[in-house]
Amino acid sequence: MIPSRIALLTLPSVISDAASLAAMRLLGPRLVLLGLSDPMRPAAGGVLGQLRRRIGQSGPRILPYLALGYGLPGRAGRLRHTAAAIGAPSAAVADVNGAAFRDMLAAARPDLIVTLHFDQILADETLALAPKGGVNLHPSLLPAHRGPIPAFWALAEGGAGAGVSLHRMVARIDAGTVLAQRRVALPPGISALAAARLLHLEGVGLLASLVAGGLPETDAPAAAPRPYCGFPDAMTLRASGVTLVAWRDWGLALGAAGRGPEAP
Repeated sequence: MIPSRIALLTLPSVISDAASLAAMRLLGPRLVLLGLSDPMRPAAGGVLGQLRRRIGQSGPRILPYLALGYGLPGRAGRLRHTAAAIGAPSAAVADVNGAAFRDMLAAARPDLIVTLHFDQILADETLALAPKGGVNLHPSLLPAHRGPIPAFWALAEGGAGAGVSLHRMVARIDAGTVLAQRRVALPPGISALAAARLLHLEGVGLLASLVAGGLPETDAPAAAPRPYCGFPDAMTLRASGVTLVAWRDWGLALGAAGRGPEAP
């Protein structure tokens, strides 16, 4: 089945905005809803709760990555404008499984839900609102590097295993059947944030193939998930030698959100 109605869920950020814009332009009139997550929503602990949790785990060096990848305000405007130009409504998503958003999703009647750098787990009941369920674009070669910061872990291991996957969503983190993958060579010295941005952009090509060719009628069995790779602890972060955020990443943050698929 080639999906004709698609809901796209993302989190506005330097990591994902260019890929989100490219995906929306790819989908065009197929886009029926844009959902924008707020990573600092009260249910996730709010600003102070998130900061305490992440600094306690990774130390203060993680803060620039969090700011650009998750918490920098004011980045939703261009995404909303692009959705409106296509004719699709957009909505803030405080709880993807809550009644308010589920009502909006049901009204949009998507065939398929697509997530991209989205920080909420969809319950089975929410996925069931789309006849073809959901697919997620994840910036790693699953089942490796499940979790929120896979580009860091790929770089910490030398970068050779970097890539992007499109997989079916289940109510577990990055655990559904992989539909397509692409290995990506990362430039030497690239930051973790720029790598994540590049990998998401590469993943739009996988989404294009799905939109053109449709979902398979049957899936291969899902590979056994490897251990979850969360945010690194402070010692691992220091020992990795990985640059989380480079000066050029700040330049992208200060510019217009997502200018297109330029190299990082």
